[in-house]
Amino acid sequence: MNTVVANKAEQALGDRPAATTNEPNMRPDQTMLALRWYGKADVRVEEVPVPTVTEPTDVICKVTGTTVCGSDLHLYHREILQLQQGDILGHEWMGVVDEVGSEVKNVKKGDRVVASFQIACGQCQFCKEGLTSMCDRTNSSSLQEKLYGKPFAGLFGYTHFAGGFAGGQAEYVRCPFADTNLLKIPDSVPDEKALFLSDIIPTSYHSTVCAEVGPGKSVAIWGLGPVGLYACKWSKLAGARRVIAIDSVPERLAMAKGKIGCDVIDFSQQTDVVKAIYELEPNGVDCAIDAAAFRYTKGLLHTVQRAVGLETDSSEIVNECLRATRKFGHIALVADYAALTNQFLIGALMEKGLTLRGTGQSPVQLYWHELLKKIETGEFDPTIILSHRFPIDEFSELYAAFDKKELGIMKTFVQTKFSSPPSKGAPTLSSLRDGTIKPSTIHQ
Repeated sequence: MNTVVANKAEQALGDRPAATTNEPNMRPDQTMLALRWYGKADVRVEEVPVPTVTEPTDVICKVTGTTVCGSDLHLYHREILQLQQGDILGHEWMGVVDEVGSEVKNVKKGDRVVASFQIACGQCQFCKEGLTSMCDRTNSSSLQEKLYGKPFAGLFGYTHFAGGFAGGQAEYVRCPFADTNLLKIPDSVPDEKALFLSDIIPTSYHSTVCAEVGPGKSVAIWGLGPVGLYACKWSKLAGARRVIAIDSVPERLAMAKGKIGCDVIDFSQQTDVVKAIYELEPNGVDCAIDAAAFRYTKGLLHTVQRAVGLETDSSEIVNECLRATRKFGHIALVADYAALTNQFLIGALMEKGLTLRGTGQSPVQLYWHELLKKIETGEFDPTIILSHRFPIDEFSELYAAFDKKELGIMKTFVQTKFSSPPSKGAPTLSSLRDGTIKPSTIHQ
């Protein structure tokens, strides 16, 4: 099912009821810059209206930091359902509170805050259990409900399949249910360290929890994007005996080995990844984490099947996890998988007694306060993967470069007119448009 068919299906089904609107009111005669989706590999920074408080639990923030995520590339390549032209993208953002709804109690104008990438109501059963990413009341997609049985929470800037909310790759964002979805940041934590609390810090941590990583265990992690590299670091901090990091990008492998202390496997050189893992761990690894995502195929079979629509997701990496994990071991899928796959090795799952767990979208609020403390104490430094800083008006060029894994770009801080100057040791401003790209700070 492509995004055009998906939108028609949603129109036929009708939206499911939601506790908040995805169509906020706008401030008259005030505009902002925002990144909008128009088609495959077609994203544009445009001037659009600024949202205003629409419901009493809303907050409007001036964005002081945003970024592009690996999962945004699924949108860039039109691989997630229910994209609509003009959608404002971006699910990772932070800012300063600019306007406050009458029922908001936890934040006030001028507070520095980071937003959860998911939008949770704070009142449903799942929210009360701390499982905010599974909020029952914020996602209006009937199509997702039809496909999955029940939908996950609405997300900022991640298509109408995830609620159709405007995202954070913009100068202003409306945050519904602000008391639940905004976290105040202390002055001791600079923006560059706070921003990634919106998603990849709790997401990577959650993946190690779901894989049951712990002292003395061996761990294999497929995919060394920001989430995969953070998962390597969290695994080391959890006391893992050995962490095996798998990718083909030299800079990522070098960081995993040199800065985090992992064994590494370059699958472009060692094509039999499972064999390479058993050479290091003869019984297989205790824990496996797939942080690579459905769109990365290796062999011709899955490449063709995805190209002609016989599957949406490749099972290749999942099957490697199933083969490489020890009997009665644990596997966590933190990479984005969307729908259907072929050639799934279900026999290994059953006969080896494996636990294969989808992590779901990470319940950010469950971990927020604990992880903020780890950042404050210096136990965890989010900037280990922060390579560059760019201006918001170059988002189109940044998507293209990030997609091609060019220029050593690993994770970026995208500034707006409201951003503070770079903090000490953080990347200074680069420009793709002018060709003035500063060296990646993670290799210094």
